[in-house]
Amino acid sequence: MAPPGQAPPFVRLGAHPLRWRLLTELAAGDHRVRELTALVGEPQNLVSYHLRVLRQGGLVTVRRSSFDARDSYYHLDLDRCAQALTAAGAALHPALHPGPPPPPAPPAGRPDRLRVLFTCTGNSARSPIAEALLTRRGAGHVEATSAGSHPKPDIHPHAVRVLRERYGVDIADRHPRHLDTMTGRRFDYVISLCDKVREVCPEFPGRPRLVHWSIADPSAPGDAGDDGYAVFCRTAAEIDTRVRHLLAALVHPQEVRP
Repeated sequence: MAPPGQAPPFVRLGAHPLRWRLLTELAAGDHRVRELTALVGEPQNLVSYHLRVLRQGGLVTVRRSSFDARDSYYHLDLDRCAQALTAAGAALHPALHPGPPPPPAPPAGRPDRLRVLFTCTGNSARSPIAEALLTRRGAGHVEATSAGSHPKPDIHPHAVRVLRERYGVDIADRHPRHLDTMTGRRFDYVISLCDKVREVCPEFPGRPRLVHWSIADPSAPGDAGDDGYAVFCRTAAEIDTRVRHLLAALVHPQEVRP
């Protein structure tokens, strides 16, 4: 908690104009430094400095790209932001607490549901988990699907297990799909969960919003002794968090850029 008379940490971090712009861009999805530099129109050394400040403040994390290890993706921890914002509001007045959001609505003038496509390479772990969790949390208000650039023969058994045991969703009869099967279909959002598929994802009609979530492949070989199922549990939890934040963006499309 901030000392009396001092602004809460989130207010101090976000009050700087460039840091606020970086937070806004990262709220839309994960980005590399050079992408953020282009988006905010500032020198890379200045952008890197303010990213470091945001990392030290616990709002931003960084992870090496699985496509090119020389690259890194920056990610905004929206849960940490929510906690910090709640603390800032409580510091001003205890009545400032957010309520549950309403269900997402289709775009103006369109009666059908919002359509979201999740992509990864194998369509056997990350993207089917995201599809299942958005379908569950969307409660019939969102049409979610997923596909891969190089689909594997079957859904990973750990993905089936974690969804069944932790989220009450059964995808045992689901099979990976190829991105080619999505050709010509219209989506409101196309979300890549894999650094590799982001580089090869085809274009779709209707100019959907493109979002990138840089999430490590839970089925990739890990350190000796690492429990494979535990890795899937952590990955599913991260995806579920991002799905919750995506739903908030779907509810308020003009206020939050997904």
